[in-house]
Amino acid sequence: MTLASLFLIVLASFFHASWNLLAKRAASVGPVFVFAYNLIACVAYAPWVLYLLAQGRIIWTSAGIGFVLLSGVIHLTYSLCLQRGYQVADLSVVYPIARGTGPMLSSIGAFLILGETPSGTGLLGLALVVAGLLLIATQGRLAAFTRPGGQAGVRWGTATGGLIAGYTVVDAYAVKALGIAPVVLDWFSNLLRFFLLLPLVLTNPRRAIESMRGHWWTAMGVGLLSPLSYILVLAALTGGAPLSLVAPMREMSMMVGALMGMLILREKVGPWRLVGCGVLIASVILLSAS
Repeated sequence: MTLASLFLIVLASFFHASWNLLAKRAASVGPVFVFAYNLIACVAYAPWVLYLLAQGRIIWTSAGIGFVLLSGVIHLTYSLCLQRGYQVADLSVVYPIARGTGPMLSSIGAFLILGETPSGTGLLGLALVVAGLLLIATQGRLAAFTRPGGQAGVRWGTATGGLIAGYTVVDAYAVKALGIAPVVLDWFSNLLRFFLLLPLVLTNPRRAIESMRGHWWTAMGVGLLSPLSYILVLAALTGGAPLSLVAPMREMSMMVGALMGMLILREKVGPWRLVGCGVLIASVILLSAS
């Protein structure tokens, strides 16, 4: 993996952890919040897409349109599933389970569907990613998954992880094999989610506006950071980085989230989370050397 690809993935991890912390604050709003930050994303990134359209750099094919539509549907389902998980369970359970199962299933998809060849170093790095995430999330105590809300968190986290794997493989094929620009794929995916969620808001616009009271700045942060974090990952894939390495390396966002909690929220990190961060750093070194 090149140094440029590694830099893009590290930067994406910081943005990803940031928008998830913001999304957790608005978990009670539910699908309306998803609609709001999709609206902001569509408006904010439209100039970039329009520029590419004006330059004639976007060539549509039936396969490309199909993959954009499929990506949008999976991303929408993922967003709703994640937001529901945050409503019924703790972030510390849903987030690591989702981010742990996601790269594992994505890598399997890369091997089976994209024809990537696994290496011993890459497989070891993937295993260390999952181990590091669990250490950070549980602080060495598996009881985190059995306390009230823990089992619900496991269910919703696993479902979210499966959807992460689904859109990751679909989008990787779209940018690597079909040549769709990352920002174009993400923007049209957001636009599709916007129209699919629009009837939900229009049925009772007053209630939707009321539920978003006090959450618009949060939606703006998520709407700007969420697409950017993913566009950077897709750019790394476009640059030739294999999905089986990029998918697990994305999960550095979990380590970044733990460090943000320590530095910004003054949360106690504890020795097990520090060990987990160390394991993730080791996994990144292994994966970048693969």
